[in-house]
Amino acid sequence: MSGAGTTASRIAARYRSGAHDGPEPASSPVIDLALQHRSVREFLPTPVADGELESIVAAAQSASQSSNLQVWSIVAVRDRDRLQRLSATIGGRPYVANAPLFLAFVADFHRAAALARAHGAEVGTTGCIENTLVAFADAGIAAQNALLAAESLGLGGVFVGSLRNDIPGVVAELGLPRYVFPIFGLSIGRPDPAENAGVKPRLPMAAVLHHEQYDPEAWRAPVAEYEERLADYFAEHGKDDYSWTRTIVTRIGSVAGLHGREVMRERLREQGLDSD
Repeated sequence: MSGAGTTASRIAARYRSGAHDGPEPASSPVIDLALQHRSVREFLPTPVADGELESIVAAAQSASQSSNLQVWSIVAVRDRDRLQRLSATIGGRPYVANAPLFLAFVADFHRAAALARAHGAEVGTTGCIENTLVAFADAGIAAQNALLAAESLGLGGVFVGSLRNDIPGVVAELGLPRYVFPIFGLSIGRPDPAENAGVKPRLPMAAVLHHEQYDPEAWRAPVAEYEERLADYFAEHGKDDYSWTRTIVTRIGSVAGLHGREVMRERLREQGLDSD
């Protein structure tokens, strides 16, 4: 992913603020690449090469990990029939069914539990919520490395949280054993230039950056500003009447907004991760 412009202009584009009015930003190729990120949901049919996959996974494994536990794994899927089944299982996702490469990031205590048992130790903490949080957080840190690496190679991708829509179905399709749990997916491929998508604006920095202590009222004015900016963005891409506030209220206000994921603790327990 590339593009002309300065780091300041890219920051302005990320927040859709018209012009950058802050201090002169620090700049680097990595920062510029991160600022240009957009989710890619439409791909050219060109395969992702084995060498590209190797570098992407190596970059993911280079991410920081809690106590070096490395309690996550990746299931790489390229088989077209399996991708079609996975897409159907999680509710129909064309960007999964049509992806040249799909990476399923999973919490993985199977490896650690087997190692512990091989050394005569009990497996007594896989049900603790701390370990669940560690696996989820470390997988997320690694996955962002993976996507940034992919983008540096001219690829694009989109994270797929709906991998959690049907945990039993995904577990069966990917052959996940006890102590392994699907967290999210990452579809990767070469972006189709015909896709109507752009750099989606984020909340103004004033809503998320707190200095010294958390300010519980800092979000109010920036969120009102963001509501307008994001609605304008979606209107430009053919989706009128979009409301970020409505999205948040739907997700937070009712379990219906979780689309079946409100049973996640039960699903975790079924895989041996009680998270108590």
